[in-house]
Amino acid sequence: MRHSLKTLGAVALAAAACVTGIAGTAHAQTATIYAPSALVLTIGRGDEAASTVVRAVTLSCAPQPRGTHPASQAACAELEAVGGDLTLLSGAPTDERCSLLWAPVTVTADGVWQGRRVAWRATYGNACQMNAALSDSAVFTF
Repeated sequence: MRHSLKTLGAVALAAAACVTGIAGTAHAQTATIYAPSALVLTIGRGDEAASTVVRAVTLSCAPQPRGTHPASQAACAELEAVGGDLTLLSGAPTDERCSLLWAPVTVTADGVWQGRRVAWRATYGNACQMNAALSDSAVFTF
């Protein structure tokens, strides 16, 4: 029986699509084992309403720490310890003396933590106050 190249090409494409679909389904099933935990973290100048992003990193914690965050493993461990509640990241008060100069710094975390939507932000009076408040945390050390 003679088959045209067009027919053989169509059959090959259909077979490839079928294999890709099966592989895609297997990948989708293994990808759902872990609840998504991926955040975009920013540090910006200005108050909450008018913050200009100065630095930003990505942080993904499942199935393993990765992203552009320079200390992704430590940051993911901290977030895991506080159940993703970024308000619990502030460390113990420090003896660091900060000026009262108003030069606001806003930090944000947007994304998903263990399948839950995260949209968190905090504004500090200046960079010194931010560093003092988050001194024990690797999450915003970038």
